[in-house]
Amino acid sequence: MKWYDIMGNLGVLFIVATYLLLQINKISGKDLMFSLLNALGAVLILISLFVNFNLSAFLIEIFWLLISIYGIIKYLRKN
Repeated sequence: MKWYDIMGNLGVLFIVATYLLLQINKISGKDLMFSLLNALGAVLILISLFVNFNLSAFLIEIFWLLISIYGIIKYLRKN
């Protein structure tokens, strides 16, 4: 497995684990950690996509990252 595949798989793991934590009420969608983990996951997947580009996957990850950044900014302004 190549380094970029490992990065992409780690990104998927972060996003799926974050969603699981949300569903089992271990974190809230309003928590900073929720947005940070999603942003990290999106960045890692984007890194892998720069090597093996896929337009659809790239677009969803860009939106995932932008929405996560919005959540981070919203949290920081509130606190």
